[in-house]
Amino acid sequence: MTTYLFNHRSVDSEVENWQEILENAYAAKVRPVCGCRAPGVPMYISKIAGIFHIKRMPETGSDHHVACISYDPPPELSGLGEVMGSAIKEDVDSGMTSLRFDFALTKTSGRTAPTPSDTEHDSVKTDSTKLTIRALLHYLWDRSKLTHWQPAWQGKRSWGTIYKQLSHAAHGNQAKGLSLADSLYVPQPFFLDRKDEIAGQRAAFLHSLTQTDGKARRLGIVVAEVKAIENARYGFNIVFKQVPDFHFMLSEDAHKRIHKRFENELALWSALDGSHLLAIATFGVGPTGLASIEEIALMLTSENWIPFTDLNEKNLIDRLTESSRRFIKGLRYNMSTKRPLASVELVDTFPAPTAKFITPADTDDAYK
Repeated sequence: MTTYLFNHRSVDSEVENWQEILENAYAAKVRPVCGCRAPGVPMYISKIAGIFHIKRMPETGSDHHVACISYDPPPELSGLGEVMGSAIKEDVDSGMTSLRFDFALTKTSGRTAPTPSDTEHDSVKTDSTKLTIRALLHYLWDRSKLTHWQPAWQGKRSWGTIYKQLSHAAHGNQAKGLSLADSLYVPQPFFLDRKDEIAGQRAAFLHSLTQTDGKARRLGIVVAEVKAIENARYGFNIVFKQVPDFHFMLSEDAHKRIHKRFENELALWSALDGSHLLAIATFGVGPTGLASIEEIALMLTSENWIPFTDLNEKNLIDRLTESSRRFIKGLRYNMSTKRPLASVELVDTFPAPTAKFITPADTDDAYK
């Protein structure tokens, strides 16, 4: 439970008339203050899909108390610091967040598919003004608080949790004039008694992608857990765990490039029991109703859905979870692997959180 101040009046966020309080404050243009730390941290109210929300002012996550629901590590500890304010812009008046992508959300006829996303280059230069498709996945994971961990959650994170939090996180974001929530497809958890309903909702979303303006057709964005990458009659199929009856097509050339670009992720996924392989991809739907992958990135997570990039990070995450520690996982967004990143921030240390870095064995003094 969080306490907020409205014109110096203290209100708990779990009161029954919470939405009414927010609506009145929104109409009166009252800015609430989070009471987690004296003298309080300014917040603002937004209205998204008819629901009122209290949101953190831009770049103030680290101003909150470490135990507050609004706390986030300083942006400079992760790749978020490079893209906040440029690729990610929050408007406190409208409550909307504008995202800039370096990948397409439409496809014109005859255009060839791009290579798998996020190829590393020798240069450490990155474009901080646009999000790669991997950076979008990192943004959604951060915004969903799926990078946060505490012992009470052990064994309680399921795909149902992932689906709910990712779907919620997409609201209030827009890119290229489109609502992110309207473009995002996160498969629902499967329930036998809702099989037809779930299939119908999926079909309706896929049908919306077949509509064109005569020149270009929309692309969707899927975030799902990979079950298998299989041979098909022509090319390959990606099978997602939550939709085993509906496959996403992959060309033979794209399949080769995925295995080249994401060789480490695929090898670790194969070797580590309990790990999850997440994919984010843009895809189109043709007149036949078949879905074809356009651009894709992969991300590994632990059994508790905490992202990691290599065995060192996996061992650190396992040790922290087994020791009942509370922490927040740092993500790279667009940042090159040649630059230091705080792997985790421990939020159970006193008097302040502690950032932990992993230094690769083959790095030079410039990295450190």
